[in-house]
Amino acid sequence: MTETKNKMSLTKKVLIGMGLGILTGFLIRSVFADIAFIHDYIVHGLFHVGGAVFIASLKMLVVPLIFVSLVCGTSSLKDLSTLGRLGGKTVTFYLVTTGIAITLAIVMANIFQPGVGIDLAQATTFASKEAPSLGDVIINMFPTNPVSSMAEGNTLQIIVFAILFGIAISASGKAGERIATLFSDFNEVIMKLVVMLMNIAPYGVFFLMAKLFSEIGLDAIFNLMNYFLVLSATLIIHALVTYSAFFKIFTGLSPVKFFRKMETAITFAFSTASSNATIPVTLETATKHLGVNNRVASFTVPLGATINMDGTAIMQGVATVFIAQAFNIDLTLSDYAAVIMTATLASVGTAGVPGVGLIMLAMVLNQVGLPVEGIAMIMGVDRLLDMIRTAVNITGDSVVTCIVAKSEGEMDIDVFNDPDTAYKAEKIGLSKVQQE
Repeated sequence: MTETKNKMSLTKKVLIGMGLGILTGFLIRSVFADIAFIHDYIVHGLFHVGGAVFIASLKMLVVPLIFVSLVCGTSSLKDLSTLGRLGGKTVTFYLVTTGIAITLAIVMANIFQPGVGIDLAQATTFASKEAPSLGDVIINMFPTNPVSSMAEGNTLQIIVFAILFGIAISASGKAGERIATLFSDFNEVIMKLVVMLMNIAPYGVFFLMAKLFSEIGLDAIFNLMNYFLVLSATLIIHALVTYSAFFKIFTGLSPVKFFRKMETAITFAFSTASSNATIPVTLETATKHLGVNNRVASFTVPLGATINMDGTAIMQGVATVFIAQAFNIDLTLSDYAAVIMTATLASVGTAGVPGVGLIMLAMVLNQVGLPVEGIAMIMGVDRLLDMIRTAVNITGDSVVTCIVAKSEGEMDIDVFNDPDTAYKAEKIGLSKVQQE
């Protein structure tokens, strides 16, 4: 145990990789910007390939992890009413936190007025993709070909099929028990793959940060500094205040311990800017670090990555007020109510659609009659803000996961309170004797 404690934690390694990557990116941009070799072979060669391989490796695990983990969780439920109760609680909490997020964003944007004095008249045209109707989303939740759904990475369809498959296993007697045991073994193997990938994460994070910050100019941030600061502050307040309050009220546990256990998942989300790509790490954190039973986490985490978008909702609220102020358009209370309602429902209605954040923002702007062209101005800093939004999103997924698990008696408090769970979960290939 002493040797374990003395070793550097994965979170520290990831943070070091992130910091070195940011410094390297700024150094390349400021000192080596005109050297073609650095640009072609280092930034778009080594950094691009290394970062892309890391993201691809994360995404590689998403589909098998969601399917196998959810089948294991659902098949272990002997009472179908439990599944309905889990779903009702989870969706309710996700919608409530999203509504609070968008409301907080609108209040903050009206207090600090980031768009006053900015001229967006010359903004280039932004072509938004058409968002599907809510009816189409419901229909598209049910796969006609589960194999195709897995190949395309359609998360909602995978969730629906996995739940139905797990229910069938649970109802199949001895044959179902044999299949359930096989899936349980599969789940252990996949989680070990997650641990293996987590241990090479510092290098992948370095490549991602180095490439990103060698291409992002500080002038883009300075030109939209007020917008950047207001949105960042709102995201941080929602994460630290709203989530902490919910966590303490509904679980009675320490929010400080929660955030300490979430360090690795948050750094992963920040560096990848993808909730779906972070699913393996979020699920690993929820089960191994926070003590949530896989029966709950396997359902709430993938669903949260699909429909729970508090960070994106906050972006919509701040961006809507920002664009209205920049175009000198006054919004009424009914407009703000429409923004809150549209953004909350859109977090579910556009699930699984590529470019979901900008699609949702275009929907909101159209709802209150604001020019969609205003999106073009904020896109310059959106990639950096997207990293913060994603970290907020997966934090919200984990908070709701813990709340639902605690209410169902499916959370191991000893694991949650154990400060060494992070070290234990990061080990690869050690026997029980070696671990002791």
